[in-house]
Amino acid sequence: MSLSSVQAFFATHAPDINVIETEASSATVALAAEAHGVEPDQIAKTICLRADDTVLLLVTAGTRRLNNRKFRDHFGAKPRMLGGEEVTTITTHPIGGVCPFGLPAPVPIYCDVSLRDHTIVVPAAGATNSAVRIAPEKMAELVSAIWVDVCDMPKPATEKKTQ
Repeated sequence: MSLSSVQAFFATHAPDINVIETEASSATVALAAEAHGVEPDQIAKTICLRADDTVLLLVTAGTRRLNNRKFRDHFGAKPRMLGGEEVTTITTHPIGGVCPFGLPAPVPIYCDVSLRDHTIVVPAAGATNSAVRIAPEKMAELVSAIWVDVCDMPKPATEKKTQ
């Protein structure tokens, strides 16, 4: 159902965008980057959050981390991650395939400005082995997303200390 709802969404709203299905899983940022031959930051991960009584989807660049302070300043509430079962109920998408496309009911969608660092991003498409290649601005336009700045740059890898 989930993959088909995303395919139907693109058939109706952007028939020029094809849903890509791979043999390999793309359920994590690292797996998705490998499966689609892009940098991990180009993976557009979708997080299902609650801010007080409001459930929302936040789409962000793959290596970025949610900044709780920025989120709280913007939304006026602490972010709470939803459990897998609740995410699937709200989106119909399995964990690893969650995306802002083909939702059964309207949910507020926000895109973090980190996505604008890339000309093309690769969000999931309703299954753990499906995705689309899309310009961030086009994605935001298609799902009526609001742009926000609620994430941090990834922390640089720390060197291991030798003894």
